[in-house]
Amino acid sequence: MSAFVYQVQQFARDEGGVTAIEYGLLAVLIAVALMAGATLLGSNLDTLFSSLGTMM
Repeated sequence: MSAFVYQVQQFARDEGGVTAIEYGLLAVLIAVALMAGATLLGSNLDTLFSSLGTMM
């Protein structure tokens, strides 16, 4: 029984999985920010080139 309790305590202290999850969430957040920025930039460039095409 004490071996089981020891294993449970070790599992509770282990932070390796938590760190991996944090890095994963950070990567997802960065990816979402990049996609949002690219979408806004694309829309602005489309408007700019449409305006330039109209002026020519």
